[in-house]
Amino acid sequence: MEWLTAEEQAAWRAFLQATYLLEDHLDRQLQRDAGMPHVYYALLSTLSETPGRSMRMTELAERVKITRSRLSHAVSRLEGNGWLRRESCPSDRRGQIAVLTDAGYDKVVETAPGHVQAVRGAIFDRLSAEQTAQLGEIARIIAEGLHGPDGTDVPWLR
Repeated sequence: MEWLTAEEQAAWRAFLQATYLLEDHLDRQLQRDAGMPHVYYALLSTLSETPGRSMRMTELAERVKITRSRLSHAVSRLEGNGWLRRESCPSDRRGQIAVLTDAGYDKVVETAPGHVQAVRGAIFDRLSAEQTAQLGEIARIIAEGLHGPDGTDVPWLR
């Protein structure tokens, strides 16, 4: 086994610290401004960008990278707010489809500007255009390595 070099170790630790801090920053912003954690916003925004604003629950869990049980809990909460509803899957009796309601779509539209501002302030306002391009390239390379070169699990790579 080859250990990380001192430079690799420093880069790895900086990457971890930045990702932890970013997730915490976005979670706090969304809790404060929209009354929901970041993962709930990710579910709503993902559905807002899909045809029919709906997706099979298993696919949604995979897309947002959460367990099915965590997704079920989140969907129950989002249903309680009137932002989502579950429907039976017509092609599979055991399957369910998560559907973004009009109220849920309105919540995404209402929440998006503050979220974009938080992302911009935390990342893009601090980077040059060249660094932004490098960040995108590095993130794509890492994602491709984790999901395979065809990017089937990563729709934004296609």
